[in-house]
Amino acid sequence: MRKICATALLLGSAAIAMPAAADTFDIVKQRDKVTCGVSQGVAGFSAPDDAGKWSGFDIDFCRAIAAAVLGDPEKVSYVPLSTKERFTALQSGSVDVLSRQTTWTLSRDSSLGIRFVGTAYYDGQGFMVRKELGVDSALKLDGATVCTEQGTTTEQNVADYFGAHKMKYEPVVIDSADGIIKAFDGGRCDVYTTDASALYAQRLKLTDPAGYVVLPEIISKEPLGPAVRQGDDKWFNIVRWTLFALLEAEELGITKDNAEAGLTSENPAIKRFLGAEGDSGQQLGLDPRWSYNIISKVGNFGEIFEHNLGQSSELKIDRGINALWNAGGLMYAPPVR
Repeated sequence: MRKICATALLLGSAAIAMPAAADTFDIVKQRDKVTCGVSQGVAGFSAPDDAGKWSGFDIDFCRAIAAAVLGDPEKVSYVPLSTKERFTALQSGSVDVLSRQTTWTLSRDSSLGIRFVGTAYYDGQGFMVRKELGVDSALKLDGATVCTEQGTTTEQNVADYFGAHKMKYEPVVIDSADGIIKAFDGGRCDVYTTDASALYAQRLKLTDPAGYVVLPEIISKEPLGPAVRQGDDKWFNIVRWTLFALLEAEELGITKDNAEAGLTSENPAIKRFLGAEGDSGQQLGLDPRWSYNIISKVGNFGEIFEHNLGQSSELKIDRGINALWNAGGLMYAPPVR
């Protein structure tokens, strides 16, 4: 049903889709809403509840953009997209930004007319199997049937991995994540491979989640991040600095709860970041307190990670390399000044 709805939304928006060279910022301001391309439903990242309310890590990023540009994180329209639809939707202008667990690669960043703004989540491809198989390593999967999603980087990665280790496998390529869950749960394949974060999320959909295990091997680099159209530099800068603001706020210790107090902080870096001093908003064409609006209404990067993906969530994923640079991770933002 969600896929049908997504297709209908895309077709319905085609008539009013903006040209690739249009100034997205001006159109968003006029429309008074950000149109955000998201997944068709991945727990922790972007999924609707029974009432149709969307939540997740990627959803909160969309909300942060809306807070920065429009001052209101609820001014977002979510368009659920399949892996095959996602790039076309962005290219055509059916969505303003793609925030949908998408790997940043050279070919995508150079030949599709899109541009990644940065890495929001460092991931890597993994494998999930039934515990009853007694397999504790991907190196023991010789001869397995392996489910992968069509149109993703996982297809080539798994072929490279099995080839490098001189193992044979039978690929079962399916065109949607939900289709893979049905096939995997029904025994059509021995292994489900995709980004490790998605495996933890998709495991929750299985009939017996406790009966499955994610193997320890990570076989690829999958930097996941939001993307916009090429040639739309003003919008690119706004979306990129929204990501950086989330990270910088965490590093400065600014949270959803203390952002208000930070406006009168004795720390000039905090006051400058929140817009009580300086002109970072003017440089982006935004309200002087654009970053204050993000953090006070959505939270900083760590807060978003924790309640969607971390130990306070169903997924319980460790920060790992997604921790800040000064806490042993890879997350690093240029200073907002």
